[in-house]
Amino acid sequence: MSILRGALQAYAQSFRPMGVYQIRNVKNGKILVLGSMDLTGARNRLSFMQQSNLNSIHELQSDWKIYGGDSFVFEELDLIKPREETMNDSSELNEYQQEVDALLELWIEKLEPFGDKGYNKPKRK
Repeated sequence: MSILRGALQAYAQSFRPMGVYQIRNVKNGKILVLGSMDLTGARNRLSFMQQSNLNSIHELQSDWKIYGGDSFVFEELDLIKPREETMNDSSELNEYQQEVDALLELWIEKLEPFGDKGYNKPKRK
């Protein structure tokens, strides 16, 4: 196995920071609460959208046009600590995804980012 291939495999099996975050509009205080298995990637996505002035997050579209991308900030709300340094199989990945989803649900219940308070859509019952 080449050194590059080994490094790529090690990266793929490593855990990146995962958890729940919000994108907050500093002009009106509205928030969008989301979960991610890769918080660094989520932060980089927002940064790229700001630099290119392109928005791919549908919920933010109208306020993005009004206030501009610089009006939005990325804030981590909760991190999940991996139990080990590397992931051994896909069932482990599924367990972490379930943890992220459960944590996201708790934060949405707590912050209620709907209507005038946020960009999330209430769950249909």
